[in-house]
Amino acid sequence: MSSMEDNLRWSLLAAVAPITWGATYYVTGALLPADYPLWGGTLRALPAGLLLLLLLRRLPTGAWWWKSAVLGTLNMGLFFTLVYLAAQLLPSSVAATIMAMSPAVVMIFGWLIQRERSSLFAMLGAAVGFLGVVLMVWSGDGGLSAAGIGASAGAMALSSLGFVLTKRWTAVSAPPTLPMLSWQLVLGGLLVLPFAAITEGAPPQMTGERLLGYGYIAIVATVIAYLAWYTALRKIPLGTIGLVGLLNPVTGVILGVVFAAEHLTVAQSIGIALVLTGVVLGQPVVARALTRRWRSPVSTS
Repeated sequence: MSSMEDNLRWSLLAAVAPITWGATYYVTGALLPADYPLWGGTLRALPAGLLLLLLLRRLPTGAWWWKSAVLGTLNMGLFFTLVYLAAQLLPSSVAATIMAMSPAVVMIFGWLIQRERSSLFAMLGAAVGFLGVVLMVWSGDGGLSAAGIGASAGAMALSSLGFVLTKRWTAVSAPPTLPMLSWQLVLGGLLVLPFAAITEGAPPQMTGERLLGYGYIAIVATVIAYLAWYTALRKIPLGTIGLVGLLNPVTGVILGVVFAAEHLTVAQSIGIALVLTGVVLGQPVVARALTRRWRSPVSTS
């Protein structure tokens, strides 16, 4: 199998993550209590991490203790907390638009930390995808909370930094993906737990619907999603995987149409098309093909 085919295969695997993350908007709004964002983050990370740790029976060694603590804080603990806070304080359209800046930020961190230069087509894809997200979700309704904007921007920046550090630290002599994920979930969940207990009191009472909702965000949108994302992150360029993340708001819009009887507007349809175009532009196979075509001399008869 060629390297270009490998990149496409890993990109398809990575797409599992943003698609399941996009579905969490609907699941959280429909099944989970709105007043427990910190417990939501804790219950998303800690039980799944402890279960994985119990099954795998493998603890970090050496530098992976502090690396797991750093990544668990960036990718899980602080990220989950800030995402829930942003969801409380901002319209989802504004939060999604801010998060759509992630591909560009990933490319910047990738260059600063990894010295990984993204292709011109990947940067173009980030710009096209961002415009698409704006068309999909922006309504301009309601006031904007400065704290909410800060939380959303912070979540975006921290997760972008966390993904770049994950790629850097797993480039050489990395532990298997699943144990590494379990360490991050446990340490990230433990970070949020005391704040949840202090500020929100006892955890929310469980009903059948809530168990289903927490089960989805913990198992599907966290364990399965991050396993796919981290596996692909080791294999493909940062610019490519960052653009795949734009499928997150696309999924949210589509699920709103299918399950919440929302209407898909012309602007949203154009936005989805632009996002998909941006994701495609970020694929190395497409960038190489377009570059060859651009550089090849025009034949004359």
